Amino acid sequence: MQQHTHVKTAELEEELIRDDDDIPSNPLINPTFQEVFNARLNRRGFLRAAGATTALGAAALTMTSGLAYANGKTSLTFTELPHGYDENFHVAPGYNANVLIRWGDAVEADAPAFDPMNQSADAQSKQFGYNNDYIGFLPLPFGSKSGNRGLLAINHEYTNAYLMFPGITKANYQDAMTRDLVDIEMAAHGHTVIEVVKDGNSWSVVQGSPYNRRITALTTEMKISGPAAGHDRLKTKGDPTGTRVIGTLNNCAGGDTPWGTVLIAEENFHGYFGGNPEKTNEARNYKRYGLKAKSSYAWWKFHDRLNVEKEPNEPNRFGWMVEYDPYDPNSTPVKRTAIGRFKHEGATTVVNKDGRVVIYSGDDQRFDYIYKFVSDGRFDPNNRAANRDILDSGTLFTARLDADGSLHWLPLVWGTGPLTPENGFNSQADVMIETRRAADLLGATPMDRPEDVETNPVTGVVYVMLTNNTKRKNDQVDAANPRANNKHGHVLEMIPPGRGADADHGALTYKWDIMIQAGDPRNPDDKAQYHADVSQDGWLSTPDNCAFDSRGRLWIATDGAPKAGFADGVWATDVEGEGRALTKHFLRAPRGAELCGPAFTPDDETLFVAVQHPADEKGSSFEKPSTGWPDFKAGTPTRPSVVAITHGQGKTIGS
Repeated sequence: MQQHTHVKTAELEEELIRDDDDIPSNPLINPTFQEVFNARLNRRGFLRAAGATTALGAAALTMTSGLAYANGKTSLTFTELPHGYDENFHVAPGYNANVLIRWGDAVEADAPAFDPMNQSADAQSKQFGYNNDYIGFLPLPFGSKSGNRGLLAINHEYTNAYLMFPGITKANYQDAMTRDLVDIEMAAHGHTVIEVVKDGNSWSVVQGSPYNRRITALTTEMKISGPAAGHDRLKTKGDPTGTRVIGTLNNCAGGDTPWGTVLIAEENFHGYFGGNPEKTNEARNYKRYGLKAKSSYAWWKFHDRLNVEKEPNEPNRFGWMVEYDPYDPNSTPVKRTAIGRFKHEGATTVVNKDGRVVIYSGDDQRFDYIYKFVSDGRFDPNNRAANRDILDSGTLFTARLDADGSLHWLPLVWGTGPLTPENGFNSQADVMIETRRAADLLGATPMDRPEDVETNPVTGVVYVMLTNNTKRKNDQVDAANPRANNKHGHVLEMIPPGRGADADHGALTYKWDIMIQAGDPRNPDDKAQYHADVSQDGWLSTPDNCAFDSRGRLWIATDGAPKAGFADGVWATDVEGEGRALTKHFLRAPRGAELCGPAFTPDDETLFVAVQHPADEKGSSFEKPSTGWPDFKAGTPTRPSVVAITHGQGKTIGS
């Protein structure tokens, strides 16, 4: 029997490594009044007290501070995993969890064996990268619904040099890094494509597959398309055309499209640049995106293009959504500037009922915004090539969530409202390059770190993972972000008109509601909101990535749960009916790790997950990691990995 393993929260917080990715950079955080929040709560409370339900007809919910829950049981029948914190990976009883691929494993056919003591950029460019995040499963052959053979498209978000290289510490990183080590870091960023196959109940990588590919920050050339392509603010000495760029940075969540391409999001790109941004003509722009004279990485010391004093426009070439074709290993990735420039998290693509393509994405920083892009063109299901550039033309919107439960999509269109030359916008290219500032001026609602944004395939409702915001003050709460010092985060529903295939994702007005307020329901200070029957292990903290199975059940991955006293992992719940918001704990990651990228096969018989930065804790190092997962072998460092989860009896995930 598995035992509960609890860690004192204060002790664990001290062990965790912190970074500056989530320091707010929004100068226009407009405090909203407590009475506005109360008005929204009173409205929700009145509806629930009257026996009303949400727009989905789900069981009414409430906070633990007073109103009655609805009773009911979940459709998820697996035995719940207890909270815990240790060096291993755990999954619910009856399930198998097999490591599919690890940092350093071979991807391309001529990749050498992983040798952690003799790494090189050339080897890493052919091996699996570091800190895997987004996972997409694309069936083979294209157009099939195969659950036994396909391509995995996997992002590599960032690197932890002190866990990758002997002798490197957080304290000496900037001085100890050499050109060779920096180039290995750059090669470990980016993206991987591998062909995978299931034999019986076991998955493996197809070695030597022509589909296997690495995309890196070091050498992969990419095109720039859309309204900002060729603009003077994107031109550099290395690319005077403003249409070509080397590499992609900080690839977090992503998505796939109905025409079989993959979208990989560029998130926290700001930390890779050195030099003083105040000495450039882009100082205001770069401040809004968090660029500082002190870089998080040492790359700029060896690559002049990452020094803003030498290449002042280079940061404008990052922060975009990148599209490529995994079915064509020779395809050139394209940065689609019509989707806007911000710290993208996720890229959920929906074909609207009128044929237009809609993409939802969050801007993952405290007090930043939710976006959707709506294409001008219509998706052609019978002509894959016709959809190749459909994302180059359309309208980007940002969300304003009002206290009455209505959501309004505000268009970021040059020449309308405040997006004019008087405010420094001289073209649509300027609006896209400075998407954040444009959204500021439009009055978008500052959110509590909007991360993954996913659409329920059954209901059409869009779910936003709001991870946390401990910087929100009492006079800054609003109806959609109702807690000051929001350390646990919440799950927001954006409800378009209609349902399922008839949902209108092109509409300008939606409804919204809060489904879950994470935290401990036994602690009144958390103001947690779940189903009344949630167990002592079913509550969660810091929702980050998410996925839906084919039945429309929500699977939530977390980033930051150790601060609540237990490991990050995955929790699952029904979104309507009697089991709505009755979250159950399905798996947990090793100590120091974040759980990312949940992705199902079409038959729901496999769940792929990414274990990112295991052992990322204070005092942990290459030589003495706080967990040796997944190898637990002397001389082998801890390794970010992808895990394939199946049921021992071949049943669907959740059984």
